[in-house]
This record gives sequence, C-alpha cells and structure tokens, in this order.
Amino acid sequence: MNVRLSPLLVASLAVFAVFLDTTVLFVAFPSITATFPTVPAAELSWVLNAYTIVFAAALVPFGRLADRWGHRAMFLAGSLGFTAASLLCAVAPTPWSLVAARVLQAAGGAALVPSSLALVMRATPRERLPVALAVWGATGAVAGAVGPTLGAALIEVLGWRWVFVINLPVGVFTLLLGRRRLSESRDPDSVMPAPLGVLLLVLGAVLVTLALVLGEAWGWTSTNTLGSLAAGAAVLAVFVIHQRRTPAPTIDLSLFASTNFRWANAASVMFGAAFTAMFLASVLFLTAVWQWSILAAGFGIAPGPLLVAVLAPRFGRLAARIGQRPLLVAGGLLFALGGLWRLWLLDAEIDYVRDYLPSMLLTGTGVALCLPQQASVVGQALPPNRLGVGNAVHQALRQFAGTVGVALAIGLTAGASGAAALASFDRVWWVMVAGGLATALCSLPLRTGPARG
Repeated sequence: MNVRLSPLLVASLAVFAVFLDTTVLFVAFPSITATFPTVPAAELSWVLNAYTIVFAAALVPFGRLADRWGHRAMFLAGSLGFTAASLLCAVAPTPWSLVAARVLQAAGGAALVPSSLALVMRATPRERLPVALAVWGATGAVAGAVGPTLGAALIEVLGWRWVFVINLPVGVFTLLLGRRRLSESRDPDSVMPAPLGVLLLVLGAVLVTLALVLGEAWGWTSTNTLGSLAAGAAVLAVFVIHQRRTPAPTIDLSLFASTNFRWANAASVMFGAAFTAMFLASVLFLTAVWQWSILAAGFGIAPGPLLVAVLAPRFGRLAARIGQRPLLVAGGLLFALGGLWRLWLLDAEIDYVRDYLPSMLLTGTGVALCLPQQASVVGQALPPNRLGVGNAVHQALRQFAGTVGVALAIGLTAGASGAAALASFDRVWWVMVAGGLATALCSLPLRTGPARG
C-alpha cells in the first residue's frame, strides 16, 4: 500500500503548489493592480494570461518529452523550474518582469503536471484509478480552499509577493521526496511535436485572448476586436490543418476518435472557462462592489473550494460504483444553478449568508462533481503508452479554457462602477449558467460505468 501511495503523495504535493499559485493569484490580482496603478487592469491581466497560455501550449511538448526522457526526470526538472521561477516572481521589480517570470513558472508547471499524472496512473491498478485520480484532482481543490484565505492573510500582512514565496518550501520538499520515492517510466517511441504547431497554437490563443481582454475598451463590435478574433480563429484553423498533415503533431487529433476522450475534453473546456471566470469575478465582486478587504474576500470565497476538497474524494468513490457520467451531468446543472442564484439575488446590498454563500455551496458541489471526473474519464480512455501526451492534451485544453475565463472576467467587468458594475458582473454570472449547461450537455454522450474489480 505504501509503495502505491508514494507516487500519489509526491505528485499531489507538486499539483498542490501549481493550483495554490493559480487560486492565490486570483486573490492577489487587486493588490497587484494597486501596486502598479498606472498600468490598466487589462494589461496587468497578462500576469494571469501569460501563465495560462504558455502553460497550455507547453503541456503537450513536455508531455511528449516526458514520455521519451522519463516521467520521473521531467517531474523533478519541472518542480525545480517552477520553484526557481516562483522566487523570480517574488522579487520582480516591474509588471513586465513579473509577466516574464510567470512565463518561466508556467514552463515549470507544464513540465511537472502531465508527468505527475502519468506517474500516478502507472503506479495505480486500473480498478482503483477513479479514486486515485479523484484524490489527485482533489489536491487542487484543497489548494483552492487554502489559497484564498492563506493568500489573503499573506497579502494583508506581508504583501502580494509572499504568495510566490510560499511555493518554495513545497517545491523543495517535493524534490527531496520525489528523488527517493518515484520510479522511472517512459515511452521511447513518443515523437516530439513540430515547433510550427506550438507557435501557431500560442499565436492563435494570444489573438483570441487579446480580443476578449480588450473587447470592452475597444468596443465588442469594433474593427480591432472583431479583427483580433477573426485573426485568432484563422490561425487556429491553420493550426488544425497543420496538425492533420504533420507527422509530429502538437495535439494528436487521432486521440479524439475516442468518444469519451472527445466529449470529456469538450465538457472540460466549457466548464473550465466558466469556472475560471466565476472564480476571478467572485474576488473582483467582493472587493469592488461590496468593498471588502482582500482578507475578507479570501474568507468569503473559501467555503466553495473547501467543499470541493471534502467532496471530491467521496465522489471519486461514487464514480467507481456508478460511472462518471451521472456525476458530470449533475455537476454541470448545479454549477449553472449557482449562476442563476447570483443573477436572482446578488446586488450592491450586502447579505452574504442569503445572497452569496448558497451560490458558493452550489458551485463548489458542481466543481467537486466535474473537475476530477473529467480527468478520470480522459485518463481511462487512453492506452497505457499514450498517458503522458493524452493527459497533456487534456490539461492544455483546460488551461486554454481558463485563459478564456480570465479574459471574459476582466473584459466584462473592467472599469465598471456603481449600477454599471452590477450589470457587468451579471454578464459573468450568465457565463456561469451557459458553461454549466454546456458541461451537462457535453457529458451526455459519455460511456461510463462501474470500475472493473
């Protein structure tokens, strides 16, 4: 039992640091904007978006490299890179040096996440995968639960730079434990993707993100916005054509021949965009509309992620008995209901228990039902020799969805105040509703059942 648990423990520690960094940055964003008051929020949002775009684009190449070089070696290298880049973020003197350090941090995270999941899946019997993957996913939920309150407390007492410092002890401990506990595994037949595919993917994502972030300032029907969206769509179309013809694709489109892989990723994209928009907009609403401090906002958001941490492992065991599809459909619907609750009750009058807390509990339950189970369905749809690249594709799509979510939250709420702010946030709550319903619909075609054994 100890041998099986060790890879899961080490991998979960690394994932904890990555997801802790993500949730803490959402809470830290208002403080970062206050530190650089002359820089517009839309430009500072690249502190978040540069990370997610590079993270998503690098996941597949690093997943392929991990298959060839070794999952353990890539995991340790990624942990070292992520930890060192966190230190650079903590001491960054300017906004753009912070963005540059976040790019390096994203590269480290992209190296360790797919290799960590591959290490867990290779060390876990197939009949226990739903539980192991749920625990792996729940680790991110624990980070989400700790992140808002811990990050808010650090920001309140020491400043936002310390949200990067907290990654250092976790990274060092992960490296020490990983060297002792992890066994090497690899797939020497894996082929590295062509650089042109990676470049097209990054360029298309940047153009689409630019339109979403600056759409409010440019005007949603302006030439700049529509031109950026059209250019991004065209580049992504060229990317798909390139992937079909190249012998070394960035995203192996043949993986999508699997019904479960195709629809689980579609559900993950819909849910990821809505979830990220909700999380960031929640922080912005509490600090901008209700005028709460960062510390109060951190505690106000915490019940949702904390509920995810408690429920995700239990839902993993339930999925092993009945399959993931019922949980994913229910989770999407509950998440949409959380958005409807906000549209119905949330306004400038502060009533946390009546207006806000029930929505956090609904969305938290929805997240616990959806995020770990989407990863579980994808993982079980992959053959053993495609674990690294297949999970890298899944994580990359989730990260690109997160980029869209951040862009929507910033683009729909930037610069709004008073009654206009309420209307702006309502548009984000409608994104939640649409994302939850789309998640449920995309989950219906899945073919899942009780785990064998």
